[in-house]
Amino acid sequence: MAKNDLKTVYVCKECGHVHPKWSGKCRECGSWDSLEEEVTSPAQPSFSNGVSIVHSTEAELISDIDLDTREEVRMETGISEFDRALGGGIVKGSVVLISGEPGIGKSTILLQICKSLDKGRKILYVSGEESSTQIKLRAERLGVVGDNVFLLCETNVDVILSYVDKISPDLLIIDSIQTTFSPSVDSIPGSISQVKQCALSIIHKSKDASISTVLVGHVNKDGGIAGPKVLEHMVDVVLTFEGERSQFYRLIRASKNRFGSTNEIGVFEMGDRGLIEVTDPSRALLSEKPKNVAGSCTVCVHEGTRPILAEIQALVSKTVYPAPKRVVTGLDYNRVSILLAVIEKRLGIYLSSQDVYLNVIGGLRLDEPSSDLAIVMSIISAYRNIEIDDKTVALGEVGLLGEVRSVSFITSRIKEASRLGYKRIIIPKSSYPKDLKGLPEGFEIVAVKSITEILKLFA
Repeated sequence: MAKNDLKTVYVCKECGHVHPKWSGKCRECGSWDSLEEEVTSPAQPSFSNGVSIVHSTEAELISDIDLDTREEVRMETGISEFDRALGGGIVKGSVVLISGEPGIGKSTILLQICKSLDKGRKILYVSGEESSTQIKLRAERLGVVGDNVFLLCETNVDVILSYVDKISPDLLIIDSIQTTFSPSVDSIPGSISQVKQCALSIIHKSKDASISTVLVGHVNKDGGIAGPKVLEHMVDVVLTFEGERSQFYRLIRASKNRFGSTNEIGVFEMGDRGLIEVTDPSRALLSEKPKNVAGSCTVCVHEGTRPILAEIQALVSKTVYPAPKRVVTGLDYNRVSILLAVIEKRLGIYLSSQDVYLNVIGGLRLDEPSSDLAIVMSIISAYRNIEIDDKTVALGEVGLLGEVRSVSFITSRIKEASRLGYKRIIIPKSSYPKDLKGLPEGFEIVAVKSITEILKLFA
């Protein structure tokens, strides 16, 4: 190809918009310092006299498609918490994208999957970041024998696909998609063009050969998946690792799932021999909950098909700064700001001269509005230095007028609280359950309509 045929463009790594020249700000999405230089070549014509000469597939009636129900649809990985996040296992021929911060455990859990699937299934593990010796050392630590696990340290996508044809694995693992490159694309590995082309080639092979595929994706400084947004649209499932490397617990959450719910989470604990499943996350998250301390309140959220109890802690202290500090971990900052304004306006508790710190214990992130009431109670408890009974659970959405609004799955939340030994639950009056069968004797349900009724608990 002649050098003059090459063209330099600048592509936004956030939205993928192409710019003819560099600028500090993307004019499409408004991101700053997000343009990357790429060298492109003119596309080769695929039409002759206006008519396509390539037919890879044929159109057919959906009623004529034969679906063999006897064939295994899902492949269980042997790790129940991982399968839960997937919706029951990896669907045959699907492509799963898993991302997370460096060192959070992505490669570790993939080797653990290799260990549980080693018997009777062939696995091709492709690494573009580590040598075979490094992977072998970690595999021995995790107890991976690897009799049916093939290891390939390669970044050329054409070579990778040739080994896929040669081995015909049941599971293909690419660690990571940002390190692979296609010789047909004139740009560096990790660029938008390379990631799109490599992912497209791997996805086509996965669909054509019905090979289950797991892609590992890097994250950018904002925590999103690095590369073009179209990468998330191309795959079937997007899993995200949540948690801090300094904390014990790790969460796997599905932000996209074509074959299951996006509300399910898998809970793990990082140990010396890899990630350990936490089958009872409520008990684990509350195992070190202090007693008779102000500023702590238990909430019951619903993640997918199961309720989970978590502890919200608040600290309120007089500020020494011109503007009070607001530090929030595990909760939505804007939502907390709204609740602070509601507390000041509806309850007359003025926090404009107080620093407020909020934290969800265990690294869990609560996005459900049902945690509003527990947030309000923990703040009031910390402000007045009055402890909340450690056998009390609170849940309910709080509106701008101070009303406590209804929440879903109220029966399963109440049963989860009673299972762990809690004696009282505060719920919205509109959510009072009709059927109270199965609750232990002495369990108290307190129904409230407004947060003003909560002040009676702190009298």
